[in-house]
Amino acid sequence: MGYNVAVDGPAGAGKSTIAKLVAEKKGYIYVDTGAMYRGLAIHFLDRGIKAEETEKVIEACKDANVRICYENGVQQVYLNGTNITGRLRDEAVGRMTSKCSVIPAVREKLLDLQRELARTQDVIMDGRDIGTCVLPDADVKVYLTASVKTRAKRRYDELTAKGESCDFDEIAKDIKERDERDMNRATAPLKQAKDAVLVDSSDMSIEEVVETIAKLCR
Repeated sequence: MGYNVAVDGPAGAGKSTIAKLVAEKKGYIYVDTGAMYRGLAIHFLDRGIKAEETEKVIEACKDANVRICYENGVQQVYLNGTNITGRLRDEAVGRMTSKCSVIPAVREKLLDLQRELARTQDVIMDGRDIGTCVLPDADVKVYLTASVKTRAKRRYDELTAKGESCDFDEIAKDIKERDERDMNRATAPLKQAKDAVLVDSSDMSIEEVVETIAKLCR
């Protein structure tokens, strides 16, 4: 049986950054759910399936196996035994991922693959509904959040560092609206699991957040 850590929280809370660092510190596999969606998209593209061909997408899900592993400390993604890591960021893959991710059968396929990975490996997984839906029996559940102001500043600083022009108030507005959508969506809405530990990182450094979560884990 694998040891499972679930990290949920709103957009911009730093879930992926923190989860990756905790995985490195504790020796877990960080389950990059976005990479898994992209892996499925490559499966569809390689079969010449278009995103609007829903029935073909659903059928193709049946013989797809997307697996994540680490080789020399670097994440690798395999599709039916073939390493596809180098293709994950292709523009066509991104477009297909965006269109196909709304198909319920695609989400169900990914849920099955994620749960199978969690059954056999020590994993940490982040998202909006990991502790409530994907891994409801996770050994450790964390709800990682931060104030809208803090999350907006992090995003503003990130974009500015890349040389991109941006507006702080607009970023904050977008974050508020995304929170509203995520918390009120019909399928698997964002919410704190009853048994999750709340970690508010508004006034914490990355190192402090990592240490706080690592202490909760075996």
